[in-house]
Amino acid sequence: MSKFLKFTLVAGLTVSATATAVWAGEYGLGRPALPEEVAAWDVKIMPDGRGLPEGSGDVWTGEEVFVEKCAVCHGDFAEGVGNWPKLAGGEGTLADKDPLKTVGSYWPYLSTVWDYVNRSMPFGNAQSLSPDEVYAITAYILYSNFLVDDDFVLSHENFAEVEMPNADGFIVDDRAETEYAIWHGEPCMENCKDGVEITMRAAVLDVTPEEEGAEAEEAAAPAPDAAPDPELVAAGEKVFRQCKACHMVGEGAKNRVGPHLNGVMNRAAGMVDGFRYSSALKDMAADGLVWDEENLAAFLADPRGFMKGTRMGFAGLRSDEDIAAVNAYLSTFGE
Repeated sequence: MSKFLKFTLVAGLTVSATATAVWAGEYGLGRPALPEEVAAWDVKIMPDGRGLPEGSGDVWTGEEVFVEKCAVCHGDFAEGVGNWPKLAGGEGTLADKDPLKTVGSYWPYLSTVWDYVNRSMPFGNAQSLSPDEVYAITAYILYSNFLVDDDFVLSHENFAEVEMPNADGFIVDDRAETEYAIWHGEPCMENCKDGVEITMRAAVLDVTPEEEGAEAEEAAAPAPDAAPDPELVAAGEKVFRQCKACHMVGEGAKNRVGPHLNGVMNRAAGMVDGFRYSSALKDMAADGLVWDEENLAAFLADPRGFMKGTRMGFAGLRSDEDIAAVNAYLSTFGE
């Protein structure tokens, strides 16, 4: 290596600078990082809880912090606002054409939730949360996905005990060992298979069977109750907008954070297929709770007062007129 390096300036002048001969791997710069310096940068949280700071947070504290600092983007119930991410729901949708990937339905490790909230949230003010606030928010997100009860307290001590539903949904990428060899070589461009057959169709039409005697049964059915006041129903539809983030009604209604409400009026509690009810609701259902107009009105007015331990985070409707309107609106939806 030359002892002198020459640099040509834009103006055409030439200057020289002394350079020291340096062999590969010996750059003469810096020093080994000290253990405490490495630790300061190593802030990752591992799936087994390694790296977590001491602390704890309960569901209801998490709700308060979440509503204050997270709900503007993610909704009061982690249901998402606009195009901001949904953090709850999506259970059983991963095999769908358009799956809903949330903390509850998709994320395999709780450590990812804690780590991301701790490092990056809230949006625009990252790393402003205390460890206890992060534990509380994480607990509330778990609760919003029906993975823990409302009295749950998350801490560094019980963190590894929480099992995520999709923990087994990921596999080690072993394609380098199992598939890469298959991809090498000349690609086949024609007559690559002896024959081609259709094994599945994208859609099957006209599969609903005709039931004999359906018309006779319909004619023999008892006459429905008098239809509710259309103006009251219209008012109820507007009030129900506060509920739509968690509950669906109408054709194609599905369970979200809460169960769909088709046919809820005068139905026994806890009867929607595929929905995981809270222990509080299951207990009242076992005691014979029916969602008649009176019970539904009481629940809508004060969910937590009517059903201690309910997972419903909504505080309740304060107006008797709004409650009556919602009851009327829900009465228009059958099973």
